[in-house]
Amino acid sequence: MKQTVRVKINGRLYEEEAEPRQLLSYFLRETVGLTGTHIGCVIGECGACTILLDGKPVKSCLLFAVQVDGKEILTVEGLAQNGNLHPVQEAFVQGYALQCGYCTPGMILSSFYLLSHNPDPSEEEIRKALAGNLCMCTGYVQIVEAVKAAAKNLSGLQQSAISQRKPIVGLGADS
Repeated sequence: MKQTVRVKINGRLYEEEAEPRQLLSYFLRETVGLTGTHIGCVIGECGACTILLDGKPVKSCLLFAVQVDGKEILTVEGLAQNGNLHPVQEAFVQGYALQCGYCTPGMILSSFYLLSHNPDPSEEEIRKALAGNLCMCTGYVQIVEAVKAAAKNLSGLQQSAISQRKPIVGLGADS
């Protein structure tokens, strides 16, 4: 028997039916149509399905869709604004921090979360924050460098916004 799931995803409210045992990762991809959340191991090891649930990174393959009723989700599709990539996404592209791209959405969301809470992380802090995300292609060097570049770019954007007194959308403790 299906249940109704009401969830805000990337700022938009969805009200969809889901089987009680449908994984959230499949709900996002198949029911809602947001295919940026990748499905890898389905046991919570690879991190390809990482999303932000009520502002915290979680692996969507470890939750049922019905468990997110009344909650808020951010997927990789929700980072870009007005057709412009978020600085974390841009840093991954510019730094060649992806090859096959399968792990990239989870890596980007984990990086976004880290930088939202620690705007100037050390390499050790970056590696620790990304420890739940596996990449089979890059060796992580480009990924770590992309996170460092994103931190630098976001710091510059914040300084610019402060001098112009403009808020930066999608970056801060309440993101």
